[in-house]
Amino acid sequence: MLSTLKTKSICRNLLFVFSLSLFFSCQKDLSLEDGGTVIVTPPDLSTKINSSVSGFVTDENDKAVKGATVQFGTSTITTDKYGYFEAKNVQVVKEAAVVTVIKPGYFKGIKTYMAKESKAAFFRIKLIPKTTVGNVNAASGGTVTLANGLSIKLPAGGIVNATTNTVYTGTVNVAAYWINPTAANLPNIMPGDLRGINTEGTLKLLQTFGMAAVELTGSSGELLQIVNGQKATLTFPIPSSLGSSAPASIPLWSFDEANGLWKQEGSATKTGNTYVGDVSHFSFWNCDVPANYVQFNCTLKNLSGDPLPYTLVKITVVGTNNSGWGYTDSTGYVSGAVPNNANLVLEVLSYYNCLTPIYSQTFTTTNVNISLGIITVPTANNIATLNGTLTNCASTPVTNGYIIIQEGSTYTRYPLNNTGTYSFARVFCSFPQSVLLIGEDVANTQQSNPVPYSVNAGVNTVSNIQACGVTTQEFVNYSVNGTNFSLSPPIDTLLVYGSNSNSIYIQAGQVVGNNSVSLSFVSQGIALGSMQSLTFFGTQPQMTNPNIQNPILVNITEYGAIGQFISGNFSGIIIEAQPPNTVYNITCSFRVRRTF
Repeated sequence: MLSTLKTKSICRNLLFVFSLSLFFSCQKDLSLEDGGTVIVTPPDLSTKINSSVSGFVTDENDKAVKGATVQFGTSTITTDKYGYFEAKNVQVVKEAAVVTVIKPGYFKGIKTYMAKESKAAFFRIKLIPKTTVGNVNAASGGTVTLANGLSIKLPAGGIVNATTNTVYTGTVNVAAYWINPTAANLPNIMPGDLRGINTEGTLKLLQTFGMAAVELTGSSGELLQIVNGQKATLTFPIPSSLGSSAPASIPLWSFDEANGLWKQEGSATKTGNTYVGDVSHFSFWNCDVPANYVQFNCTLKNLSGDPLPYTLVKITVVGTNNSGWGYTDSTGYVSGAVPNNANLVLEVLSYYNCLTPIYSQTFTTTNVNISLGIITVPTANNIATLNGTLTNCASTPVTNGYIIIQEGSTYTRYPLNNTGTYSFARVFCSFPQSVLLIGEDVANTQQSNPVPYSVNAGVNTVSNIQACGVTTQEFVNYSVNGTNFSLSPPIDTLLVYGSNSNSIYIQAGQVVGNNSVSLSFVSQGIALGSMQSLTFFGTQPQMTNPNIQNPILVNITEYGAIGQFISGNFSGIIIEAQPPNTVYNITCSFRVRRTF
């Protein structure tokens, strides 16, 4: 049994203990006792409220991920070409609202937050690639070790099919990823919000010393697990900066995807510069010290009283490098769990890799939840306000649309008001700052070309942007032996991506129905008017084993910059590779947005 921790011990060894808990709510669910101890009551996972969430999903290279599935409460949505998702007024668990991002080839991106009426959560989620790092024979067992020191040891004869629970004896493919607890972008990549339920059934704030994502699959792609009653061994590297503060023994926690919280299961022992522990199943695993906390909130505004939305707030224990952070919502509000009885410093930054804060303020916590109220960021040197108007092809205001600001590979989306105007304040690392502005007219499926703009401190009045001339429509239209099919979002799903083999892949499928199409063509030398060799074309349910026997060329009719569109068309003959060698006369035209 773990005893309740005294609050002063929390801040001495704190490292990221509140990094993802610093988010969008302030629930008064803590009971306080005398003596400097906070007791957390068992979490209420039955009470539900309506909540809204939005955010951006990126890959391991910080590129927008289009076509990812986002599950939120009872709602399922898909990320757009910017990796953006949004769901409004969805019923979720108040204590632990869960956002889950699913993308083939990646571990699930999962974020958890405490939902609050009238406050909408905002996240930037960076997906972890699900890469096979080694293979083990299931019958004999074995060990897979990554270059960073993460090690997975599987028991001999201890693997089963996760679905059928039958013993598996073939090759085990091990996909694994070590999550560095000192990573600057830890809040974007780790699952949950660093809250967990201990063996006593109470909710704790967690101090992480390292995490791992592990998945086992068989030779046919089937999901595998550990035999009931047996265990595998995980070895976690301990970063050198944490070596002196890492305890000799530490609780292990697995991630419960159902409720979005960590669950205490077993422990790990410090061996040299690693933690070694046995686990009974695979998912995300975490080495954490549990701690108690109080809750914090504040709202950021500029000198004009405008909110600072989607702004990074970092909180650090004074005199240490131990920090955690979260993003403000659309109203400039941020909240979460912080250590009690601690001296802390709050810093405002534009992004996690912008190291110089534009504002800082120290504050002290006790055993009482704390609100700093409205914080007016006094400096104008790193805050810019952008004002402007978006019109449509008829030169009238766009009332259903938005402005996208692109800074490097980072996108942020701002809504228009009902007169087609926009005004938002944004924090930047430095000035002048070059950005791209893109206006979209949702009602008429039109957008502007990207408008280069140099942002300066203070008020920036942007010339009128016209969302016209570039349709935002995307589609894959094709025919098979005279039967026509048309797939187009948002009714259907559509995905485009590149590969290291210099090819472009396009996939489209019906959300309601069975028809889908996949195609790929060579990207080397691609340009407007070029002819690219088709390398694959297949449809379901029409084709089972398609084969291109005679060359088919793809005519590129549009090729914009990244974020813009690629269009093309082709026709030819596809023949089944196996008897009866059915012949298909096919035609296809497509228009999709580039994401690479």
